[in-house]
Amino acid sequence: MSNCVALLPMKGHSARVPNKNIRTFAGEPLFFKVAHCLQACDFIDKILIDTDSPKISEMALKNFSKVQIVERPAQLLGDDVPMNSIIAHDMSQVPHQYFLQTHSTNPLLSPETLTKAWQDFQAGLAQGKQSLFSVTRLQTRLYDHQLKPINHNPNELLKTQDLPPCYEENSNFYFFTRSSFLESGKRIGSSFSIFEMNKLEALDIDYEEDFQLAEFVYKMKKEKK
Repeated sequence: MSNCVALLPMKGHSARVPNKNIRTFAGEPLFFKVAHCLQACDFIDKILIDTDSPKISEMALKNFSKVQIVERPAQLLGDDVPMNSIIAHDMSQVPHQYFLQTHSTNPLLSPETLTKAWQDFQAGLAQGKQSLFSVTRLQTRLYDHQLKPINHNPNELLKTQDLPPCYEENSNFYFFTRSSFLESGKRIGSSFSIFEMNKLEALDIDYEEDFQLAEFVYKMKKEKK
């Protein structure tokens, strides 16, 4: 089985956390953390960074040997462009059949986790599953927007560890085949499997408090090593 291409889309602009992708996180630009992780994975041939930022392009090319820059075309600029449209454009730039898409906002993601997920993805292909994505287990009492219980009976106070788990799509990573994406137009095709992650490793940065929490956890993990 051939290796895969990692897709790492990044805008220069960030509305909720200004300059998020290049803001200093534990001593270096935030996006370096995920780029280091991808660079360390033997199964990844290339890191395709799709960006509208000359600064991100320059920094990435200077520091990571696997990086190839894709300048985002005018029709894909802006905050309202669907991610799947960007992915489709990026896939057209390379001949590979297997893809991993992740985000710069997942700085605790490790090469060990991605390698295990790649192995699971390969095993899934043999069973006809064309995509795999990361999830976080939720095993607590959940309600929907109408305050109806999702995974429990309020009249039966089971211990939370005995509740049926729900899974949150945590957006850390997606593996998929070219054919699956072209058929479905999205990362998660009609046949898929999930990869459960530790919730600390799965921390995602959307807001300022997320940035601070992720940086704190990252530094604490470094100190323990």
